[in-house]
Amino acid sequence: MTVPRTPGFGFGQDSGTFAGRVGVEIAGTGHALPERVLTNADLEKVMDTSDEWIVQRTGIRQRHIIDRSKGESTTTLAARALSGALSNAGMTARDLDLIICATMTPEMSCPVVSNRVSALLGAGQIGTFDLVGACSGFVYGLNVAHDLVRGGAYRAVGLVGVDTLSQFMDYSTEGRGTAILFGDGGGAAVLRATPDVRKGIIAQAMHSDGEAWKEIYIPRCALDFPPGVTPDPAKHNRVQMNGAGVFKFAVLKFPALIEETLQRANLTPADIDMYVCHQSNRRILDAARERFGLPPEKLYINIDRIGNTSAGSVAICLDEVRRAGRVKPGDKVMFLAFGAGLTWASSLWQM
Repeated sequence: MTVPRTPGFGFGQDSGTFAGRVGVEIAGTGHALPERVLTNADLEKVMDTSDEWIVQRTGIRQRHIIDRSKGESTTTLAARALSGALSNAGMTARDLDLIICATMTPEMSCPVVSNRVSALLGAGQIGTFDLVGACSGFVYGLNVAHDLVRGGAYRAVGLVGVDTLSQFMDYSTEGRGTAILFGDGGGAAVLRATPDVRKGIIAQAMHSDGEAWKEIYIPRCALDFPPGVTPDPAKHNRVQMNGAGVFKFAVLKFPALIEETLQRANLTPADIDMYVCHQSNRRILDAARERFGLPPEKLYINIDRIGNTSAGSVAICLDEVRRAGRVKPGDKVMFLAFGAGLTWASSLWQM
């Protein structure tokens, strides 16, 4: 499907930019998960833990992890997710003007994942760039991509959120604090200009606390360890996380972020049709739902099946709720995420 280039909507003949204000719609979504499923029972065989202990503290029963021997990677998951989103939108990669990939786990620093995804999908010589916001990456990306379309620079943007954190896990008792949490996966959305100016972002917020970077980090050498922590080569390329500190941060910031976004939009919690949230811990999600008096059907949860997929989390949830018919045109949907950085972000849409 090609977005029409008509007077008053679409690209101006001379300027190459949009003439006038346009709306932004999420035209299609998709997601991709690795074939291999790693259950809590599997983890019981390699570390001192139990299914009951994991479920009680996190709500997670299984997660998916890539198998590099089968060619699975951050890039292949991203390409599958965006291909699905394009198909869902009735578009091809040639209809895109830009690809943005939110990820903290590229195969290499150069070229970026989005560049390789463009090649795999045959998107041609369009712009591509990666965005690093850890677990908040996809929501950061929604805000950035939306404003690029709303401002008239692009007609259609492919946005991917994907991570493969299994490569940074220590699947032993020493690493169980993180290994039980993270899975691999990616989701994608196609953001497209529409003449319906009611569609798009109503309110958004993006925050970070760089002073708290040491709460979650992945050291690659001795210099990467924070002051006061003795460098340990065995921890190179392994996620280091202050679990208690991160949990406290999320418990405090999550409801505050919802309140901030609602205030910016002059709306109440009940006005929102669906909350699509980063899946970090079932207890955090349930606490937020109870605090705002939300019925279970308004706050989507899939952490039991997928675990924490970092930048892929919100994107995967979005695809699942859309395909299940739980998000419809006209709905107000709030996207929320928080993660390493520390970062936290929201994006409230009129669908």
